Amino acid sequence: MKDLALLILRAGAGLFIIINHGLMKVQALMSGGEIKFADPLGFGMGTSMTLSAFAEFFCGGLLVLGLFPRVSAGILAFNMFVAGVIHHAADPLAAKESALLYLIVFISLLILGAGKYSINQLLPAKFRKY
Repeated sequence: MKDLALLILRAGAGLFIIINHGLMKVQALMSGGEIKFADPLGFGMGTSMTLSAFAEFFCGGLLVLGLFPRVSAGILAFNMFVAGVIHHAADPLAAKESALLYLIVFISLLILGAGKYSINQLLPAKFRKY
């Protein structure tokens, strides 16, 4: 049952982050238009958006597949920490609720891993911990 719950949690969270957040960022980056994006860490708007798009689209996809889930969940957790705790620090809870909920999910997946219903289970044992 735990492995089924992990599959549902990681696939659901991964798909939602891809569809509702990552896809739009990737499309905006590929459009070649002017980038207007938060830059809470001072990397520049373009770099911040690229890093966020990478996390939400690419790492979200890896999470859905269960491939290197701890690495992917760690990157996504950091992205949600920046969004929910740093960028939205002064905003009301309602404005940061989504990022904080994702943060909780991704930290949980970082700790628990993908479970047995994942591509990670097909990898050699030394790579399964990632």
